[in-house]
Formats: sequence, C-alpha cells, structure tokens
Amino acid sequence: MTWRSTTEISDKILGSLPYLLPLFDAVTVGNALFKLIANFPVLAPVGEVLLLLLSPLILFYSRIPFGSLIIFFALFLLVVRNSNISHFIRFNTLQAILIGFIISIGGLLLSLLQLPGLELITDAFYNVLLFGGVGAVGYSIYRCLLGQYPEIPTISEAVNIQIGRF
Repeated sequence: MTWRSTTEISDKILGSLPYLLPLFDAVTVGNALFKLIANFPVLAPVGEVLLLLLSPLILFYSRIPFGSLIIFFALFLLVVRNSNISHFIRFNTLQAILIGFIISIGGLLLSLLQLPGLELITDAFYNVLLFGGVGAVGYSIYRCLLGQYPEIPTISEAVNIQIGRF
C-alpha cells in the first residue's frame, strides 16, 4: 500500500513539523505539572531544562496577537486544502491541528471550572491534557519519521473524512 506510506525524507520531516503546535499547546496547558515538579528538588532540574528548551518557542508562539489563529488559517488554507502537497503532509497537518484544538478546548473548559477547593482535581485534568497531548504528539512524530501514517482513533478518522473532501 504505497499510498499509506512515504519514503521521501522531506515528506517525513514536513509531516512531523506541524506537531510542534499541539506540543506547545500541551505544555502551555500543563503548567500545573511544572509547578509540581518545582516542589521536588530531585525533579526540579528536569523541569528547568524542559522550560529552558521550550520557553523561547512558546513565548514566540503565544506573544503574537492571534498568533495561533493566524497559524491555524495559514496551515489549513495553504497546506490542508492544497492538493499539490502530498497526502501524507496534508493528513499530518490536519491531525496536528485537531490535536491542538482538543488540547485548547480542554484547557479552556478547565479554566472555566476553577472552583475553590477543587485545585487538585483541575490540576490532575490539566496533567491529563499535558500527558495525553505529549503522548499523541510523540507517537505521531515517531510514526511520521518512520514514514507511516499515525493512526489515532476518531481523530484520524475525522482527518481522513476531511482530506477526502479536498
């Protein structure tokens, strides 16, 4: 099945780049974990290294007014809807957009549920978004670099339906 895999190195790299956006969303939403890590002296260096590596990119991504919205429309209109770009890159771009959308909506809903006394529960859900997002992104990047389509249930099905339309 050649249409479900790619051997081009450029396709593998370009297919995995859009997954940086949901990774930034996951790290931004999962801020509670970094607060927790800071309380443990053994884990503090790990959290500091992660923040040191990701902070410049996240600041750039979040400091642009409506930056995530501009990037969404640019990726959707210039990549996903462009039939001249390979199916592999279009599939992974749309899947990255959907993963980021799920993380952002989850973070928004959790921010609305900030009630006194429930900080532990909301922090746990923030961490679920962080680990789920990082897991989905890590799996997707790994499969992209192998030249295979990352199949995430429901999300990949929605992507296949949408890509089939364009």
